Parts: sequence; C-alpha cells; structure tokens
Amino acid sequence: MAPRTLAIEPLTKAGFAPFGTVIERDGAEIVMINEGTTTRYHALSDVDVASGGGRPILSIFAGTPRPVPIAISMMERHPLGAQAFMPLSDREWLVVVAPTNGDDSAPDFDGLRCFRARGDQGVTYAPNVWHHPLLVLQPQDFLIADRAGPEGETGNPNLQEHWEDAPVAVVAV
Repeated sequence: MAPRTLAIEPLTKAGFAPFGTVIERDGAEIVMINEGTTTRYHALSDVDVASGGGRPILSIFAGTPRPVPIAISMMERHPLGAQAFMPLSDREWLVVVAPTNGDDSAPDFDGLRCFRARGDQGVTYAPNVWHHPLLVLQPQDFLIADRAGPEGETGNPNLQEHWEDAPVAVVAV
C-alpha cells in the first residue's frame, strides 16, 4: 500500500492543542522590564521535566533538511518530560504529530497531522506525545528546552521510538 500524502496545516494554538503548546508572541502576557527598554512576552509555555528526578536543560539542535518528499516511517515520544523547540532564525519548518493508539503502545498513524510553523513560532510537545524528529526545510538552528535525568547515558527511559517497515505517509513540500 502506498503511503498517503499528509496535508500541511498552518500551525495554530487551537489545532496543536491536543499535542502541546504553540510558542509565539500572539496572545502573550506583556511585561515591560529593564527600565522600559525590553518587552517580556511572559511564560509562553511550561516545560514539565520533573518526573523521575529530571531537571531542565537547554540545548541547540542544528537541523538539516531531509530528502523530499519526506517519508514518515517513525515517530518518537518522551514519557517523562515535555520538549520545547524554538527556531533561532526566521525560517518555516514542519511539525508532524500523532495521537496515541488505543492500547498506548504506538502512534495512531491514521491520525497523523503535519503543521507548517512560521520562523517565529515554536512548539512544546507535551509528555508522551508522538512526534517526528525535527523537520526543517533549510538548515536551521533551534533552542531546545527538555529533560535530563539521573539515568545518564545508559538507557533512556524518556525516549521511545516506534518504527514501521515502510513509510506510512509522506510530506510533499
């Protein structure tokens, strides 16, 4: 069976709500700070990382584009913490997510959704949300807020991957 082509939706707070939070200035609480020289867009997203003794960390991911059409044959999730992605340049990028199937063991590939994020929008994946790894349309860096835990580098209980033998969907950009 040929993989289906995913429609690309604009990233909106309402459309992405089942999967996490859209990080953007629109609708944010605004606080003027630093003697009125800086606008603070306050508390754009929570990043829950405390489960299992986790602590918050910041990283930079340097993404490179995948071959097009982009084949979707795997998804990942992080059961012990949220993960936030914020682009460091004004370039569009893609977000592919899926609900969990009925027995909670795999993504529901029939429910796959693809969002086109503007370069001024980030996302926070809620804990346990199935998502595709970073999908950029051109080389791009991201500031990442996520969880580091006491488990160290041996075994990572906060990363679950699900692979299919063949692509279940493609994204044509």
